[in-house]
Parts: sequence; C-alpha cells; structure tokens
Amino acid sequence: MRKLLVAVLTVFLALLSGVAVGCVLGATYNLPIPFGMYASGAAAALVASFAIVAFVLKTEPANTARSPLRHSAEVLEVNLSASFVGAAAWVSVGCLLLTITAGLRGTQNILANPAMTLFWIIFALGMAYATALLGDIYSLINPWLKLCDWIEHFDGSAFRGWIRYPESLAYYPALGFYMAFIWIELFGEIQPRTLSAVLLTYTGINLIAAWLFGKEKWFRYGEFFSVFFRLIGKMAPLEYVRTPAPSSGYRVRARKPFMGLLETHADHFSLVLFVIFMLSSTAFDGVHFTQPWVGLFWKHIYPILSAVVDRPYFFFLDIYYVWQWSMLILSPFVYLAVYLFLIWLAKTAANSDIPLRTLALRFAFTLVPIAFVYNLTHYYGELISQGIQIVRMMSDPFSLGWNLLGTNGSFRDPIILDAGTVWHTQVALILSGHIVSVYLAHVEALKVFPDRRYAALSQAPMLALMVLLTTAGLWILSLPIDAGQMVAPAPA
Repeated sequence: MRKLLVAVLTVFLALLSGVAVGCVLGATYNLPIPFGMYASGAAAALVASFAIVAFVLKTEPANTARSPLRHSAEVLEVNLSASFVGAAAWVSVGCLLLTITAGLRGTQNILANPAMTLFWIIFALGMAYATALLGDIYSLINPWLKLCDWIEHFDGSAFRGWIRYPESLAYYPALGFYMAFIWIELFGEIQPRTLSAVLLTYTGINLIAAWLFGKEKWFRYGEFFSVFFRLIGKMAPLEYVRTPAPSSGYRVRARKPFMGLLETHADHFSLVLFVIFMLSSTAFDGVHFTQPWVGLFWKHIYPILSAVVDRPYFFFLDIYYVWQWSMLILSPFVYLAVYLFLIWLAKTAANSDIPLRTLALRFAFTLVPIAFVYNLTHYYGELISQGIQIVRMMSDPFSLGWNLLGTNGSFRDPIILDAGTVWHTQVALILSGHIVSVYLAHVEALKVFPDRRYAALSQAPMLALMVLLTTAGLWILSLPIDAGQMVAPAPA
C-alpha cells in the first residue's frame, strides 16, 4: 500500500509539474518565457527543497542548540512601557476616528478621500506586512480594545461578560466577518461615506459583543482583525509579552523567524477554516474578474440557463453576481477538501493512528506563510502606488483646500511599477513562501511522527499540496498580464 501510494504521488507530481498554459491575448506585458517553464521550475525547486530538508533535518532532542525543534523565544533587553503602548493605542483610535470623519465629511472621490487609503491600504495591507516583520503590534494598539479599556475607567465591570462565550462558536464570528470584509472589498463598490457607516457599525458590534461575552473572549475569538493579525504575527521574529503589575508594560522577545507557527496549533476547526480562507479569498480575488473565470459563466453556464429560463438579460446578470458571491463563500471549502484529502494521504503514508482532525489542526499553521505571500504578491503594488498618496491626503483630509503638513503638492504623479519586475518578484515570493511551508510542515511531521522515515513519507502528500498551490498561485498571478486581462460583466 505504501509503495503504491508513493508511486501515485510521484506520477501526480510529474504530471503537475508539466502543466503549461499558453494563452497570450495581447496584454501590455507578456511573460518572458512560457508559463509552463515557470511552473515546472517552481515545482522542481520545491521538490529539491523537500529532498534537502528531509535529508538534513533530524529529530534531535528539542533542548539541543542546533535542533530545528528548538524555537523558544529569547528575551531581548527591550521593554515597552504601558504609557508608550497606551499613547500608540490612542493614535490608533485617532486614525479610526479620522477615517470615519473623513468618510462622512470629505470628498466622495475614492481616490482623493484619505479614509479609503487609510483603511484599505495603510491598515488592511500595511499593518499586515508590518506585522510579519515586527510581530502582532495590532494587539497592542487595537483601537476597539482601547475604547473598551477607556470605558472601563468609568465602569470597571463593563466588559467582564454577562454571557459565557459558547465553545462551539469558537472562531466562526471572526470567519464570518472575514468573509464580509472580502465581499465588501470585491463586490461592495464601497464609497467613503459607506465605509464610515461600516466602521461605525463594526465599532458598535465590537463594543456590544465585548460587553456581552467579555472583552478577553471576544477579542480572542470574535474580532476579525485580532485573529487575522495574530496569525500573521506568528511568522515574525518578535513577540510581545505583557509584564505583570505594577508596570503592566510589554517585554519584547526574539525568536527564530516563522517558529511562532510551531509553538502552538489551531485549537478549533474554525481556525483551520480561517487560515484556508486566507488562501482561497486572495486566490479568488486574483481570478474572479479575469476572462477565463468570467467566461466560465457567460460561455458555459449562461447558455444553459437562458435555454431553460426565458428571462431578460438583467435577470441573468443578477444570477451572475450571486454565482460570484457563492464561489467566494464556497472557495475555502474546496481548498479544505483538498487539504483534508492530502492530510489523509499523509496519515496513511505514515501508518499513523492519529485522528485526521487532530492532524488537520496540527498542520494548519504551516499554510500561513503561503497565505501571506499570496496576499503580498497580489497587493504590494497597491501599497506602493496608492499608499504613498496618504502623505498628500493628510494635509487636506476633508478636501477644504488645507495644507496642514505642507505636503499637499507631493506625490501627485502615480508610481507605475515595471511589469517585469513585479512578475519576477511575485514568482520569487510565491516560491519562497512555499519553501518555508515545506520546512515548517516537515518540522511538524518530525514532532508528530517521530520515526524519520515515516515523517518523510508523510510529507510527500504535503509536497503535492505545495506544488499544487504554487502552480495555481502562479497561474492566477499570470492571468491578468498573460492569459486574459481583467474584465467586467458583459454590458446590457
């Protein structure tokens, strides 16, 4: 059985590495070499990295200096005082208030209103990338948590919780908010004033939920950004540990990069779904308005529906959007099915009695680097080109002709990145993220399956997963520039 399994996986990897996509539709930039060569090269690099890791990495005792299983943090001589952290948190609250106010009172031009750039670019993207380098700084400056702390100065029992947080609920509220966040980003056509309304609503939900369940529980399980940035922060070489009273500050601790992902495991299946949605939502964003994806509906589904249902075009346009929304919601479950299948193959290859659910929980965090590089490769260009505009916008946040910072005339010309540089950077990032995940998965396998041979066998299916995700990720990235430009729905 084990020999047959290895043979099947070998054939699968060989076939997968030979996938080629050759469809140039006159885009402004063509790939320097056929996509199949990129895919094959990336697959070969992953296989080679797996072979090196499997050969070199050994199950030395975790307390030895050179053991890969040794990832405990070492304390740095850096302390953050409570007053410093508190001041930074108030700056965060100020940015939230500015975003809401600018959205309500400023121009409704989405490219000129700082609310859009502050939230979507500086916060949603910039904070994520800063977290990967500096650790979970959001946990220190969370504006909604700071508002709860401020209210507690007047009523110390305000957020002690009146209802016990249901264990079965776990991270599902955060996952629901995450899906809503992505839906708004992709389909909401949100304006600055609408963004302000959404943030006010989200603020109210957080305050009410923290009052109902207690702020500790809610900001651990329910508040979407807390869960999102906490996962990314596990990759960082820094973490923050609260010091006991009376100082109540924070101590900065150093650790090996990415090792925070091995210090703990997913404690509920809803967190596995959250991690997988980090992957699938970015992939869906990259593909959902490309010609191959849009054509899937209008060339294949629409003719069948129109032959069965005699309705005008606008009726099917509504169905098209429902189809897109449904695919976004279903995307993590498709990825989950593939993940669970390959985890089952790993369990079979290792001849392990560990339950499938337990293994799925233990290996879930090894996917976080892939999810992060997916996000980085898709959006870092927006951070560079649009994020710099905040320097100019902050001089006149309400479009009243002010020049508060003297930067009103700065960065008016757009920053246009070279397409070739962007593509090759994306390839390097995608491959690097998957290699890191291969390493982490193998370290975790050595902990789960102590026998080195069984650990290596168990990672063959995980390697197949990495090759599949790498090929799919590169293909999705290539679509807008080489296999079909971004398109909108067909006009009426």
